[in-house]
Amino acid sequence: MSEEDRTRAMRSPGDGRPLPGRNGDGPRSGGAPAHRIPSTQQVPPPAQQAPPTHQSPSDAPRAGGSRVYGRERSGGSPIKPFTPKAEAAPSGPKPPRRRINGRTILKIVAAVVALLLVVAVGLFFWIDSRLTGIPGVLDDYQGRPADSPGTNWLLVGSDSRKGLSAADRKKLATGKAAGQRTDSMMLLHIPAGSDKPTLVSLPRDSAVTIPGKGRNKLNAAYAIGGPKLLAQTIETVTGVRVDNYMEIGFAGFVDIVDAVGGVEINVRAAVDDPKAGLKLKKGVQTLTGAQALGYVRTRKGGALPDFERTKRQRQFLGAVVKKAASPGTLINPFTSIPLAMSATDAVAVDSSTGAFDMLSLGLAMGDSPVTTVVPFGGNEIAGGGSAVKWDREKATALFNAIKQDKPVPKEILDAG
Repeated sequence: MSEEDRTRAMRSPGDGRPLPGRNGDGPRSGGAPAHRIPSTQQVPPPAQQAPPTHQSPSDAPRAGGSRVYGRERSGGSPIKPFTPKAEAAPSGPKPPRRRINGRTILKIVAAVVALLLVVAVGLFFWIDSRLTGIPGVLDDYQGRPADSPGTNWLLVGSDSRKGLSAADRKKLATGKAAGQRTDSMMLLHIPAGSDKPTLVSLPRDSAVTIPGKGRNKLNAAYAIGGPKLLAQTIETVTGVRVDNYMEIGFAGFVDIVDAVGGVEINVRAAVDDPKAGLKLKKGVQTLTGAQALGYVRTRKGGALPDFERTKRQRQFLGAVVKKAASPGTLINPFTSIPLAMSATDAVAVDSSTGAFDMLSLGLAMGDSPVTTVVPFGGNEIAGGGSAVKWDREKATALFNAIKQDKPVPKEILDAG
């Protein structure tokens, strides 16, 4: 390589020094075009940088303005940073949603069922612990009837004013009577088979023989010897062994009805009874606790007021149990919990009766039991007054059917 070629290779292009001519070209400088520009095109000379001059007032930016990219900008607000526009969502198909598989659903269902079981078991034991037991009600005694198929309940509504203030007694028209008597008595038979339960009213003015006390009205047994003597008297005159005993007073009666939001009753005839604090129109209507209490206590209406009274008591008992056992009441904690509290505070049972027995009672009453009253056959004097005399033949057939766990003959059932 010659000295000239070495020098050319070592120089950087565009340094402004002339380069050796080539093929008759004139002198060239570094950075000049490598090919010859045709004569028809004129390349303007490079612009000369103007010397710095003083800026005239007219060239200065206006007050409150600024220059952006060499141009004057109007306004005095600060310059906002450039924000790129959000990219448009892809127009392609959306990705498929994530679905819960069957195994996950089974796990969720199992967890919910387990939680419900825990709550149900806890509620069961809580209710069982709140039940008030009456000791000795169903103790054995000489000559007691033998056990029979199915389960027999003695359901007693007492006229106890316990828990009622003076204002409550006046509002509910319960009077000021001291002591405690039975206001209603019913025998419920729950069959061992698939037959319907049977609910039998025992009129409180029934003429019966009270063990050791002679002939008297049935409710006198309770007044003389309490629940124990009442149960023994009923077992003696019916021949049916009582397995469970439950009793409720006036105050508890009202609380239970109010806890379920009232009870719908078809009032068969208008009732106006100031003594019971009751005034109702004929037809279907929802009764409050106070109205329901008056409805089952009034003696107004019917040729035989006491028997009409037992019909209303059976009608009401079936209605209130159905309402209490309905899904809308049991599932809703705002009604089921107050109901459980009211029921356990209101009722008293024999010491062997527990929450499981109470559940069996509720299910039986919700099964639309066959209802009737003990057949009667006139009156007799007992306990210092007129008492209801049972039709011995028909009454015996009724209680024999219960003892044998058979349906009661239709000709014995109360037509009303």
